[in-house]
Amino acid sequence: MSTTLASLDILYEDNHLIVVNKRVGDLVQGDQTGDAPLPDLIKSYLKEKYNKPGEVYLGVVHRLDRPTSGAVIFAKTSKALARMNQLFVDKKVNKTYWAAVQSQPEIPSGTLIHWLVKNPKNNKSAVYNTTHGEAKRAVLHYHIMQSFDHYSILSVTLETGRHHQIRAQLAAIGSPIKGDLKYGFDRSNPNGGIHLHARQLEFVHPVTKIPISIEAPLPKDPIWDLCH
Repeated sequence: MSTTLASLDILYEDNHLIVVNKRVGDLVQGDQTGDAPLPDLIKSYLKEKYNKPGEVYLGVVHRLDRPTSGAVIFAKTSKALARMNQLFVDKKVNKTYWAAVQSQPEIPSGTLIHWLVKNPKNNKSAVYNTTHGEAKRAVLHYHIMQSFDHYSILSVTLETGRHHQIRAQLAAIGSPIKGDLKYGFDRSNPNGGIHLHARQLEFVHPVTKIPISIEAPLPKDPIWDLCH
């Protein structure tokens, strides 16, 4: 179920930024499907809340894949957008993701280093263990948080922000994310999503300089409901 204006889950808002808990299926940016992207909904919310005449400005700071959920930052001013973009370039935004996998990694915690090549034809990243042509280096850190009868929950932090990085790298070590058919999981989730959630964002506010920490509540789901 995609987000509606009534169900928009706003995690943080000030004069410069707005952070939303994206649902599975929401588009952060428009694509060939023609489905309405999340920014359009947020603009409608801002226009209604502040009774704004004319066009509402909203900048997309970063993106989450359509089948994932979690915290996404948008900028309400061009100044905030430019400064947030620089924070991402400078790797000063700490992002923590939670992922549910059926085949847990052999090592309880570790660092994965691969080289990824995006294939635009199938919208998928190929993974290599060593440098390969124009492949981009991808680094993430993970640890197993909880294990249940059939699934384990991993906490993942990124050093780099590559296309489908978490999905591709976990699949490369034999731990594809639940529901992720594209990267080798054996069956889809009923809602068409995958069990990858952008759980936490931490950064110093680009305008006020106040440290910000935002946690996105987990979707209602039998596996996520087990987490604590």
